Amino acid sequence: MSPSQNYLTKCRGLVDIVSNQIDCIQQAADWFSKSILSGRMVHLFGSGHSRILVEEMWPRYGSFPGFNPIVELSLTFHNQVVGANGQRQAMFLENTHGLAEKILRNYDLTKTDSALIASSSGCNVVPIEIAQGFKDKGIKVVAIISREHSESSESRHKSEKKLQDFSDLVLDTGAPKGDAMTEIDGLDTPVSPGSTVGGCMIINAIKAEVADRLTKAGQPPNVLTAGAIAGKERATELFEAAYDEHSRRLAKLYENLGKE
Repeated sequence: MSPSQNYLTKCRGLVDIVSNQIDCIQQAADWFSKSILSGRMVHLFGSGHSRILVEEMWPRYGSFPGFNPIVELSLTFHNQVVGANGQRQAMFLENTHGLAEKILRNYDLTKTDSALIASSSGCNVVPIEIAQGFKDKGIKVVAIISREHSESSESRHKSEKKLQDFSDLVLDTGAPKGDAMTEIDGLDTPVSPGSTVGGCMIINAIKAEVADRLTKAGQPPNVLTAGAIAGKERATELFEAAYDEHSRRLAKLYENLGKE
């Protein structure tokens, strides 16, 4: 079996792991749909490469309003690699106590909201404290982690707790310890991670369930749709409607800040 075949075979295994979590995926969709139908939002957070899962949920083709992507560039901007805005700084900040509190201070949160936090290890400080901040507000928290990797890793939080300790529901990407899945002859470390593959399947499975619930409730979502499917005019109409709705929902997260 070639290295590429080995990797793809292991990705097929991730499909089975995600499929075995359908009950949890549906529970997450129930909570998220309730928030959206109430006019509120589902807050999304991911630092490091977990930012990919935030962007996979919204905004992109096949997605719809109701989700608030919270992405800090200082924690996720990897393109420079070294030098100014380099990876060393991002990884340092990701484990800075107190930063999450400053991030969440920007939003007027309510118990009607819900949250989805992605962290492969579940051990870095900022995602943990983001989850803790949501829990303190009475908000339902869903975590996406790589369970085997998390259980093999040590928390960097001063409490020694992990993301799953502050979550109401935990979903597993299925990726192995260390994330990388393919062994190469003559190389002592594996390559080709799996957490993004498993995580994106979870994200889109939840998305499909939420869309179904919104539609059955009489509030079909404004889905960002390609012109190749809907036609140029309809695609533009959906694009504008989706972004306008996002703006209206987002405004509610700011309107009462600082009030008693």
